[in-house]
Amino acid sequence: MRLLLLLSVLLAAPLALAQEGGASTHGQEEPALVPRALPDTVAGEVTTPRFRILYTKRAEGSARALAQEIETVRESFVKVLGRDWPGITEIRIGVGREEYEALALPGGRPPRWAVALAYPTHGIVLLDALSLKGPEGPITLRHELAHVALGQLGRTWPRWFQEGMAQHLTGERIAVTHYAALFRAVAQDHVFHFEDLADGWPDMRADVEIAYAQSADFVAYLAGRHGPGAMGELLDGVSAGERFETAFGKAFHSSLSVEETAWSEGLSTRFGWLPLTTSMQLVWLLAPALCVVAYIRRRHQHSARLEAMAAEEAAEDAAEAAALRVLAAEAAQQGLPPPPPQDTSPPEWAEVPRREEPREFPEDFAADGTRPPKPTLH
Repeated sequence: MRLLLLLSVLLAAPLALAQEGGASTHGQEEPALVPRALPDTVAGEVTTPRFRILYTKRAEGSARALAQEIETVRESFVKVLGRDWPGITEIRIGVGREEYEALALPGGRPPRWAVALAYPTHGIVLLDALSLKGPEGPITLRHELAHVALGQLGRTWPRWFQEGMAQHLTGERIAVTHYAALFRAVAQDHVFHFEDLADGWPDMRADVEIAYAQSADFVAYLAGRHGPGAMGELLDGVSAGERFETAFGKAFHSSLSVEETAWSEGLSTRFGWLPLTTSMQLVWLLAPALCVVAYIRRRHQHSARLEAMAAEEAAEDAAEAAALRVLAAEAAQQGLPPPPPQDTSPPEWAEVPRREEPREFPEDFAADGTRPPKPTLH
């Protein structure tokens, strides 16, 4: 009996190891692949050809709206990757933080700052319906689906490739924040080596921004230099069980270190001071300062114009006074009366306030104009 028990444990051990989850998004360890009951908060589901959307009672409207567009989103991924990932992807959606966390897999609770979470090995995406309604909602959804796509296509992706490919598929690589992060990294000579981003990830927020930005830019660099065909070969190689470095060399006919060196040599040209001064980014950066300078300059011009007008008026008054003095001198020499002074009275059409003359009251009136009371006869 003991022998049979020991044999069953030994046979079950490889299966358990094989079904251990990898890393979920945000670097957390993914729960093991074991059958699990649905959370009690699930009120229903809506299905599409390649998706199963579970929702809470409050999230039913968001789930049905998502079902109308989710297949289109997946099809856009297929066009970029050149292939589809297998199986049905499950999306769990709730409203608010409490429902969102209640839908998480046991042992895979999302971080407090995360509004979405993917379990790539399980093919599950966890969403808060409130985040979908924001401006970043579509990008968040596509980002998590990208993690699921890579998780279903392979198991040995480096962390930098997962994050870079997810941003490449969602278009996040063109964000201004990425440009600023890489500009800061180049200026401070603080670009990470990708071997340091294969398993780990920085802790400091500024370093995290650089890691995300350079991962997205490097993946875009590889796709642009080698084309979608080579990127598809890389995906197929890793999906077939090859190590990432091996599949990388076969797909790009180069090593990761050589490609990283070529990419890093061009960073100062694309993210240094020179491109900044010749791009529209500089216009947006200097626009507020230019507005302030223009305002100050206009104020100075307005003040100078007022001073010039005041000086011109003073000069005219001085000229008129001088002319009057000359005329007076000439009149005195000729024995003529001096010229009349300049008339400064308002024109006839101007309304001149009348001066109220003091009123005269009869002797029996008081000084304030009131009549004293008459004496009463008795």
